[in-house]
Amino acid sequence: MSTLETPLRRAVRAQRRAHRARTTTITLVLAAVTFALFVVTMMIGSFVLSPWEVVGSAFRLTDDPSVDFIVLDLRLPTAATALGSGLALGVAGLVFQRLLANPLASPDFVGISGGASLFAVSAILFTGWGAVATSVMALVGALLASIAIYLLAWRGGITGYRFILVGIGLSQLFTALTGYVIARADLSDAREAMTWLVGSVGSAGPFELRALLVAVAVLLPVAFVLSRRLGALELGDDAASALGVRVERSRLGLLALSVVLVALATAAAGPLSFVALIAGPIAVRLVGNAASLPAAAFVGAIIVLTADLVAQHALPVSLPTGVVTGAVGAPYLIWLLATVNREGRGG
Repeated sequence: MSTLETPLRRAVRAQRRAHRARTTTITLVLAAVTFALFVVTMMIGSFVLSPWEVVGSAFRLTDDPSVDFIVLDLRLPTAATALGSGLALGVAGLVFQRLLANPLASPDFVGISGGASLFAVSAILFTGWGAVATSVMALVGALLASIAIYLLAWRGGITGYRFILVGIGLSQLFTALTGYVIARADLSDAREAMTWLVGSVGSAGPFELRALLVAVAVLLPVAFVLSRRLGALELGDDAASALGVRVERSRLGLLALSVVLVALATAAAGPLSFVALIAGPIAVRLVGNAASLPAAAFVGAIIVLTADLVAQHALPVSLPTGVVTGAVGAPYLIWLLATVNREGRGG
């Protein structure tokens, strides 16, 4: 028996090494594509720059005042907002989908983005406190929405189907309330709020951008560390408990982490539709479920950076980034609904 086990174990180990190597390679390729798009975003405009000029200015390797003004003052904030919001939405979307075991479990649909948008729009229209109020209110709105959904969906535990249904109901409520708030505002303020609601990476102020990048730098590594607990939770509450995982505490921690990422991405760029929905499934298809969070982060960033390039430079008129993500995401949602219904995974 032992003579048969050794070749078998070697084969299993070799397969695992090959899978890890493939996962690492794909993730590094996604990271390289993300960096390339980040640089290209700062190259293209009314004045075209070379990659070396962009990299030299962004990383303070050269000293050219005219190039520094174009890169650091005009284009870097937009590119950094696209990068940060894409990373945040990619991870948050996949955490929701894996926790709730449903490909439709995206912050777009379960009311998290809706709550953040409602409170952020209210801050824009009525407080006059500026960027700080927008970010804080978006975070408060997302947290309150997630708490409301969690409490309403709780029946001795949380199931993905019930969580999603409650979230969709609250999302529609938040949409109606947002419309009411805008209707009560002055015309110029309402126009500003409607533009923000479409989603654009070029509208972030310094505070929103700084808050987003700090959250991404701190929370993404935490999410990657907690990915093992996420894998255990996917096995079911009983199995996760048997593996020593504190089920509700881990679930709440992962949800809270995702909510903060979504809230700050929404505060910086507005509600970029479908990014969180699309990024996770693409990453899982590329690298598998176990190591998908880093890949999902890069896929989300690639989607937002590409959408911004298309919206700003590939169309006859410049459009908000959210228009392009919505145009790409809507057909995917239709396909996903048809697939889920056909496979009986809707609940």
